[in-house]
Amino acid sequence: MIPRHFKLHWQTGQWITSGAQLALLVIGAQTESPLGWSVCLGLMALLSLWAWSGALKRRRAIADTPTSRIASAAQGYVELQGSGRPMGGLPLVSPLSGSRCLWYRNTTEQKDSENQWKVINRDESEASFVLDDGSGLCAVDPAGAEIHTRHKNQWSEGDYRHTEWTLREGDDIYVLGGFHTRGGGDALLDPAEDLKQVLAEWKRNPEELHRRFDLNGDGELDMEEWRLARQAARREVAQLHRQARAVPDIHLMGRPDGGRLYLIANLAPEKLARRYGLWALFHLAIFFAALGALPWVWQQL
Repeated sequence: MIPRHFKLHWQTGQWITSGAQLALLVIGAQTESPLGWSVCLGLMALLSLWAWSGALKRRRAIADTPTSRIASAAQGYVELQGSGRPMGGLPLVSPLSGSRCLWYRNTTEQKDSENQWKVINRDESEASFVLDDGSGLCAVDPAGAEIHTRHKNQWSEGDYRHTEWTLREGDDIYVLGGFHTRGGGDALLDPAEDLKQVLAEWKRNPEELHRRFDLNGDGELDMEEWRLARQAARREVAQLHRQARAVPDIHLMGRPDGGRLYLIANLAPEKLARRYGLWALFHLAIFFAALGALPWVWQQL
């Protein structure tokens, strides 16, 4: 069974696109028709233009976004680099190999009656891990991210073939995505509302309320006694707010708004940018080759 949440890896999509372009060439040759060739070449050009645009968009996002430090990063779309750590010190365990990791993607294939491999199961972890750049810690949520890793393991068991990609503890991790900070000074505190809640909680225990503030012992709180109770409640709210602001900030990295690129990799950003640049050049060359062949085909019409 293939889970719906599994996302096609972008680089795999590039190879599929290249395969589709090759298939269009084969179809065009088999039609032996100028019109068929024109349609196939036109589709190749459109595919190449789409793939070129995607690769160029990714290269520019990496090249144009400077690396930030976690402790001083602005809220929003940022680039971070640091060492990967498991959340809470407890690493994931890949269900296929049993290896400890920060993240995994697994694929299981089975050989069919025609001796072809068919995917029967895909699985990808979505548990967060921690990025440490020396200035602070940031929780990274891999859900929805495009992930590149140099750790790939493949093995066979009879008619089954397993492939595993992982990010490992201690990897130098690069993340480009939406950065947000929660807690501490960022906490949204409402003194008036919190005062109401504290007083309402005290009223639910009238015996304790009268013990503390019924100074004349008449069983009721007069205006002066109620004023003292409100002052005590304000002091308690202020203390609670000081404690809330003293809590360390929690930094989070996740999928950015607006459909922008969310990228996680254990590769250097320069290498990633170069890889995307090569893909862009490849698809641009296919685009111009397809357009250049069209005039020759039209002459055959």
